[in-house]
Amino acid sequence: MKSLDLKLQNIRNGQYGPEDFIIADAKDADMAYGLMAPPAILGEDGTVRSGNRASYLQAMREMTGSGVIDILLASASSGEILAREQLFADSPVTLAVRCNDTTDIWYPRGARYGKSPSRPFRTAHLERVKTFSDLGLYSITFSNDLEHDMRTLEAYAAFRDEACDLGLRHFLEVFNPAFDVGIAPDQLGFYIADSIVRCLAGTVTAEQPLFLKLAYLGRPAMEQLAAYDPTRLVVGILGGPKGTTRDTFELLGRAERAGARVALFGRKINHAEDPLTLVALMREVLQQSVGPEEAVRAYHAGLEAKNIHPALPLAEDLELTDAVLRAEVAA
Repeated sequence: MKSLDLKLQNIRNGQYGPEDFIIADAKDADMAYGLMAPPAILGEDGTVRSGNRASYLQAMREMTGSGVIDILLASASSGEILAREQLFADSPVTLAVRCNDTTDIWYPRGARYGKSPSRPFRTAHLERVKTFSDLGLYSITFSNDLEHDMRTLEAYAAFRDEACDLGLRHFLEVFNPAFDVGIAPDQLGFYIADSIVRCLAGTVTAEQPLFLKLAYLGRPAMEQLAAYDPTRLVVGILGGPKGTTRDTFELLGRAERAGARVALFGRKINHAEDPLTLVALMREVLQQSVGPEEAVRAYHAGLEAKNIHPALPLAEDLELTDAVLRAEVAA
């Protein structure tokens, strides 16, 4: 049994412990950023050069083999390559494939697509994806606009029908709108939580997502959503911008205490100086064997031991730059 399935079983049976927290590494950024998806490569001589498909795939292989994650999320093109190599055949890690790429995640350099309400779009062909993966990610964004949100939900319904027919499981990602949609910041988390429950209320078990992935918008909204139906509606968080290492560990710990049971981080992992050490320390933060600040110090000690130069000095990396986290800590 894959670790994802075992952990979900424990969560849904009310037997959750911190060791059951699900960590996913999102390496599907080629469907958003194109050439800028692979992290830059630091050479032994200290020079920095752009990453490419080969380096991106190698990072996926290394993370999958590390034993610290439960899910590797990739684009269909990357996932197919790795699956054909039998990378996941004897691994506890589950391969997931991004099944849609809505317009609000189109981020080529110089683009302005993110300034318009999200429109549904799918590059991936589900029947072909199903030949090498049985888990997909579907993402939506609520815009507080009737016509746009109806098209979004109609496209999601069509996806669910097709996925069910093929036996393809999925998890649901819900992005924050990228611009002001007329909702007060202190109400946005509740708007998104209400919209999630409302859009899933008319679905039956066979078509419901395995878990959710959304931004952390404060403890009250997260707690309400996580407590609503914990055996069927498993809540997870997305990472958002890289921020500081303190942001990463603080977000993880606070979200878990608010009821989150999954973390799917992209830039927070992929742009770390040492992704494997970072994720290993994420596990320690979840177990509460170290606190967020202590974990940052341990991470920097690990970098020093490997002679890896940190992107930020320790004092700056200990700062909180996320406004929501900063407000919670101050309170």
